[in-house]
Amino acid sequence: MNFILRLLTWWHGQTIGTQIHTWLRGVRVGEDEEGNVYYRSKDGKRRWVCYNGEPEASRIPPDWHGWLHYTWDEPPSERPLARKPWEKPHVPNPTGTLRAYAPAGSILRGRPKEWRDYEPWRPE
Repeated sequence: MNFILRLLTWWHGQTIGTQIHTWLRGVRVGEDEEGNVYYRSKDGKRRWVCYNGEPEASRIPPDWHGWLHYTWDEPPSERPLARKPWEKPHVPNPTGTLRAYAPAGSILRGRPKEWRDYEPWRPE
C-alpha cells in the first residue's frame, strides 16, 4: 500500500519519480534536525529537499531555507550560521493543528462560561 501511495501521490513523501531523480542526479548535502534531507544536482544548478514526513514548507529551518533559495552558497552542514543569544529555535507554522493560536472569543476555545457582553433579544 505504501508503494502505491508513493507512486501516485506527493503528499505521502517523495514520489517514485523524485526518488529516481534523486538517486541518478542528486548529491546529498545534509540533513536538518527534523530529518529532512537536502540535495543539489551534480552540476550544482538545482537544490531540493526530501521531507521526513509531511511535506510542509514551514518545517524547513531558516538556515536551510536560505541555502535552498541561493541566499548563500555553502550549505549549513558545511558552514553553520552564527546564532545570536536572543534567537529562538525554529518552530514550524502551527496553523491547522492543535497548537494553533486561538485568541479570546475564538470558537476554537469553546463557549465561555459567562457571556457578560451578550444580551439576547427578547420580544415583548
